[in-house]
Amino acid sequence: MPKYNAAAYIRLSYTEDRSNESDSVANQRKLIENFVSRNPDIRLVSEKVDDGYSGILFVEVR
Repeated sequence: MPKYNAAAYIRLSYTEDRSNESDSVANQRKLIENFVSRNPDIRLVSEKVDDGYSGILFVEVR
């Protein structure tokens, strides 16, 4: 039985020249899912995706 509830936090990144989104969102999601599958004490209860905002800027959504 899981002991910990966790939220996955995935941050969008871009290629070095910022012309295209990298595939990091899909890769990060796979890494998180693989980690959780190997750690049965953890249950993912939500996923947060930061799709372009800086980690220091927050937008309130109502």
